[in-house]
Amino acid sequence: MKKLLLSWVFVLSLLTFCHVLFPERACAQASSAIPLVIDRKTTDVTGTLINSTTYVPLRAVTYLLHPGAEVAWENSQAIIRSPRLYACAKPGKAYMEANGRMLYIKDGVKLINGSTMVPIRVLAKTLGAQVSWDSNTKTVYITCGSDAILSGEQYYDDEDLYWLSRIISAESAGEPLEGKIAVGNVVINRVNNPDFPNSIYDVIFDLKWGVQFQPVANGTIYNDPTWESILAAKLCLDGASTAGDSLYFLNPCKSTNFWATKNCVYYSTIGNHDFYA
Repeated sequence: MKKLLLSWVFVLSLLTFCHVLFPERACAQASSAIPLVIDRKTTDVTGTLINSTTYVPLRAVTYLLHPGAEVAWENSQAIIRSPRLYACAKPGKAYMEANGRMLYIKDGVKLINGSTMVPIRVLAKTLGAQVSWDSNTKTVYITCGSDAILSGEQYYDDEDLYWLSRIISAESAGEPLEGKIAVGNVVINRVNNPDFPNSIYDVIFDLKWGVQFQPVANGTIYNDPTWESILAAKLCLDGASTAGDSLYFLNPCKSTNFWATKNCVYYSTIGNHDFYA
């Protein structure tokens, strides 16, 4: 009995040790396999639920959704090539690039048991497919599209990208990517709010209630943006959100105007900025 008890203690300790060293694998093993139904046909490929997001093996699903594509492992990343598509996903990165588009992945690209794993909605968007989720059966339904994702040159508006990347860089060059995205979210949220102008340029240079962004006053809005700020702007324009419905942000250690703290609802703190809706 004593030996049996010690054996169980050893097994539990080993499982705990593995969970600490390999949290992604532990999470994947703990989740049930998510069935994938493509064009009404059940497939042998399954997804893995990670933090409420269904991740799928990039190679296997690409071959099912985009016949004729080639998937290779080069420079520590998975690359998809076809006449209509070039996409890459690098484990650890918080985004996937597809035809020059930047698609946000909150929990990052994963490498699990040798397979590159990405969220099904991100991969489907890349491959021009549509996704729906049946919460009753916990099944992912996918409808194949006719073409791959529209290119960045066609999708991004040059003026919007120009000014959004500059305000992000001027306001948050030293912030993490999540914080840069959040600053971009505030600008885009204002564009979509009837109380503010309806273009990115006009929101940035809005003077209705005085200068809205310090970089406009000190001229840093005209500086060349950092590479990560351009990345953050593209992610925002492709729907990435880390600041919810926030319309304001401030650095509490530097700000001289605390109107938002008294009149708005606190959303979150990212890096050195507090965000308010």
